[in-house]
Amino acid sequence: MSTNYFTAPGKFYRGNLHTHSTRSDGRLDPREVCRRYQAEGYDFIALTDHFVGLFDYPITDTAEYRNEKFTTILGAELHTGVMNNGNLWHLLAIGLPEGFTPPDAPDFHPVQGSESATDIAVRAREAGAFVAIAHPHWSGLTEADARRITAAHAVEVYNHGCAVDNDRGEGFLTLEHLLNEGRKLNLIATDDAHFNTPDFFGGWVKVKARENTSEALLEALKAGAFYASTGPDIHDIRISETHIEVDCTAAISILVQGHGTPTVTLRGEAMTTGRLSLERLANSPWIRITVIDRAGKRAWSNPFWVGD
Repeated sequence: MSTNYFTAPGKFYRGNLHTHSTRSDGRLDPREVCRRYQAEGYDFIALTDHFVGLFDYPITDTAEYRNEKFTTILGAELHTGVMNNGNLWHLLAIGLPEGFTPPDAPDFHPVQGSESATDIAVRAREAGAFVAIAHPHWSGLTEADARRITAAHAVEVYNHGCAVDNDRGEGFLTLEHLLNEGRKLNLIATDDAHFNTPDFFGGWVKVKARENTSEALLEALKAGAFYASTGPDIHDIRISETHIEVDCTAAISILVQGHGTPTVTLRGEAMTTGRLSLERLANSPWIRITVIDRAGKRAWSNPFWVGD
């Protein structure tokens, strides 16, 4: 069978879900951020300025920068509560409505007794947002921390800004710990662009939606109708009881990962289709796919739950 979002009506739209502007600590104003992303071929972005009192709790209104080829989704990066290492939480809320009640977060220092990250994630999701755990490696997130965010839709598994600035850009271990506990989470790749360093145009999602509007994109994100990439495209994934087939842009490796250490790898030259046996992953409740091109760039599918 084909996975449903590859065959569903609509098309794939490329977007960045983690971006900052002069409304918080970014270098460029919102208009210029939107202009640059559209000029680079993106179909949409979410400006996610830091939702703290220092910046007057911004949910940056980008509606005026939309046009017939480019759209935006309102959002913010939420901060409240304290992780096990004593640092402030970072959560992405894409599709956060204007007027969302802020926590007691005057700046980037935790406030004793402030709203927990667990609770603000629930509030954001109930308000209609797509919620993601941001840059777990950079944050120093523990397994216990991650378990507390029960309302997340996804984990940020690649953060280009963190990869560029401090080589702490990955979040796969956090994701897989939660998957192994039965949490049905998806994954996103982002820029976390501030435009102070080369932290832009490095990670994105490709969302399958019926149209390039904030409403349709947000609906597709919540439904898991997307994959993440730093370069390659995934055109289709077909799963049977014994094999998985992947159609993609030219790749040198296609991998299937699951619970524990078993991995199935297919290597070749300029592969655009790969067929891999699922025998080694027969006992895994979930699988996910990685595509790697000659430049070392990667694309990642969301996890598929066997039997769903």
